[in-house]
Amino acid sequence: MLAAGAIIAPDQWMAIDNYLSRFHKKLQPVGRILELEGYYVWCNSPVFGPDGKVHVFFSRWKAEKKMSGWINGSEIAHAVADTPEGPYSVLGTVLAPRGASYWDATTCHNPFITSFNGKYYLYYIGNSNGKTNTKRIGVASADNIYGPWKRPDAPVLLPGNEGTWDDHCTTNPSVLKHADGRYWLYYKSWNTKEYEQATGTVRGNRKYGLAFATHPEGPFTKFSNNPIIDFSSNGHNAQLEDAFVWHEKKKHYLIARDMGYEDHQRGIIMQSKDGIHWSNPQTAYYPLSHYVQQPEPPKHLTKYGRLERPQLLLKNGRPAYLFGTSQGGKYMTASPFIFKISS
Repeated sequence: MLAAGAIIAPDQWMAIDNYLSRFHKKLQPVGRILELEGYYVWCNSPVFGPDGKVHVFFSRWKAEKKMSGWINGSEIAHAVADTPEGPYSVLGTVLAPRGASYWDATTCHNPFITSFNGKYYLYYIGNSNGKTNTKRIGVASADNIYGPWKRPDAPVLLPGNEGTWDDHCTTNPSVLKHADGRYWLYYKSWNTKEYEQATGTVRGNRKYGLAFATHPEGPFTKFSNNPIIDFSSNGHNAQLEDAFVWHEKKKHYLIARDMGYEDHQRGIIMQSKDGIHWSNPQTAYYPLSHYVQQPEPPKHLTKYGRLERPQLLLKNGRPAYLFGTSQGGKYMTASPFIFKISS
C-alpha cells in the first residue's frame, strides 16, 4: 500500500489509459466568451441545466482593481447560453461580498457548480480581510439553477491547526459524489510559515487535501493522511493549483494548471484508481499561443497567455468542453477561453 500523497510513476500502472495520453490532442480551440467591458472575468464553472441550456457561474471584479482585485472585490455571477460555445447572456450577480463580520466579507471567488439529488450546490471561497489567510470554502444551495441561493452562515471547511500543512486557508474546491456514497471535497492549501518566509515570486507550497461528508453541505471531515498530492519533493517549489476532479470509467481524473512541475504555462492531467493515490502528471494543454495568435501583451498583464482555472463541462459524465480563463482578450483584462473536446 502506497502512502497517501505518493506520486505513482507511469510504469507502475498496468497500462496507461489512452484517453489521458491523448487528451491534449482532443482539444479544438473555440475562443473567448464573456468578455465584459470594465471587468476581469475569472473562474468559470459550467453545467448543463434541466432546461437544456449551459449555465456558467463565474467570478468577476472591477477592472480598476487590476489583476489583484480577485482577493478583495470579486463577486460571482451567472450567465446562460443555448450552446456551450455561446453567445452568453449575463443574468446578474449571485454572490457578492457581504461586508461587516461575515466570513465572505471582502470577496466571493472560485465558484464550482454541481448538482446532487436534484438540488444545486455552488461551492466557492470567501475571505474576511482581503487577504489569503482568511480564505475559506463555503457552499450556497438552491432548488432551482436560477436561484434563489441560500448562503451559508459559516464555511464548510476550515484550515488546520497552526503548523500543519493546511493552516493558512482552504480554497479551490472540487466536489464529487463517490461510489462509497459520501461527498468528496478536494481542496488546496499551504503552510503559513512557508508562505511568510518565502522570498520568491510564488510564495508557500500549494498542496491538495481531501475531506468527506455524508451531505453536500457537510460537515466535512478531513482525510487522516492529507495532503494527498504534494509536489514539493520535486524541488524548484513545484506546487499544485486549480484542480478539477471527476470520475469516469471506474477511474478518477484531475486536470489542473501546472505550477512548476514542468513549468508555469501549461496544464496537467493525472489519473487515480481510488481518488487518493495519483499518477505523475501528463500534459493536458499548452499555452494559448500554441492554439491561437494573440497581440503583444500590455505591461499590466504579467501572466499573459497562460490558461488558468481549468474546469470541464461534463455531458453524460464525460468531458465535452474545457473552460479556462486567461489574461488578454478584447478589453485586455481577463476572460474565459474554451475548447471543444472531441470524442
